[in-house]
Amino acid sequence: MSENQPIQYPPVVEKVAIIGAGLGGLAVAIALRKQGIDTQVYEKAHSLRPVGAGLTLFPNGLNSLEAIAPGIVDSLKHAASQTRVTNFKKNTGEMIAQNSITLMEKYGQPMLNIRWSRLQEILAAALPNDVIHLNHRCIGFEQLDSGVEVSFDNGKIVQADLLIGADGIHSTIRQKLIGDGYPHYAGRLSWRAVVQYSHELLPADEVVLMAAPEGKNFLLVDVSDGYIFWSAGALSEEDSLASSAADVKLRVLEKFAGWGEPVQAIVAATPAEDIVERPIWDRPPLHRWSQGTVTLLGDAAHPMVPSLGQGANTAFEDAWELSRWLTHAPNIELALTSYDSSRIQRTQVIQARSAFQGSRAYESDNQIFLREALDQAQVSQPEFEDWMYKYQLFMRN
Repeated sequence: MSENQPIQYPPVVEKVAIIGAGLGGLAVAIALRKQGIDTQVYEKAHSLRPVGAGLTLFPNGLNSLEAIAPGIVDSLKHAASQTRVTNFKKNTGEMIAQNSITLMEKYGQPMLNIRWSRLQEILAAALPNDVIHLNHRCIGFEQLDSGVEVSFDNGKIVQADLLIGADGIHSTIRQKLIGDGYPHYAGRLSWRAVVQYSHELLPADEVVLMAAPEGKNFLLVDVSDGYIFWSAGALSEEDSLASSAADVKLRVLEKFAGWGEPVQAIVAATPAEDIVERPIWDRPPLHRWSQGTVTLLGDAAHPMVPSLGQGANTAFEDAWELSRWLTHAPNIELALTSYDSSRIQRTQVIQARSAFQGSRAYESDNQIFLREALDQAQVSQPEFEDWMYKYQLFMRN
């Protein structure tokens, strides 16, 4: 048996509870159920409703999803925009550079841009209707000799062999497990929305990034079906938010006043209630994600500032590898130890690079990064992309 194809065991767990029906939570649910493991997903929201966000799927994330659900990448290509060109402009609209996207030729997978909610719909549709339990806010858990007991604010208590916290940067599971407090404000405010919109300066299958020297940027992305995802960011000492939707829209219009088209036009065309205002947060990397019969995944484990677009992609890597370790280790302790070992250093490197490229000036927590992670994060962009996109999934089928 080769090193990359270790012995396959029966699953070391029979029942798994996942907290969070975001992209990572749904992906790991699909992966675990394909291994024959009874998996249930618990989500605090009352419904899976559209959110004003788009995301980019890169080769490493697409390969992970394809391993989890063979054939899904073809479906995603029909639901997403396959980016051909990225345009870099000054805030005046003057072109700085234009790059052709050659990921397909280099890595065998394209760069896809899709609405976050559309991808969530596709993943949710791959699960039976009775797997996702809405209106379940997790308030805690207790590890027992027989597994883990999970409590919800509606009074429900669930018992499982394994609990996976896939509940984002403000993870309840992480706080109970690790207790590292509130996330770190990265010194930037962001605004985003998805809107049906067309403009001659926004060709299909292209991305436009506009930037100003005073720490502002504006991203415009075709996410297919006539929708444009726009995202704006600005340095800000304070993380205070506007008090109303109308004030949020006014703040964006004021901060980006005088910018070249189509910035003002698309913000003006976006309903105020559809604009999401958020501070940019992150957390220092952890040296352990798992304790006993509880583990973390995605943003709950390794939140990143959104400069590389790797948050969801690395969550899909987590989902695939966790599902495989649970059937390629003789017991749950070794499975989770192996999962941590296979994932933590890689995600630390990507967290570090995301911080550097996002101009996040790390303060007292910057020494937490492993030296090798920092060294890797500072390699040239082509070297880094090769390392990131050529990632070989653990025990690929």
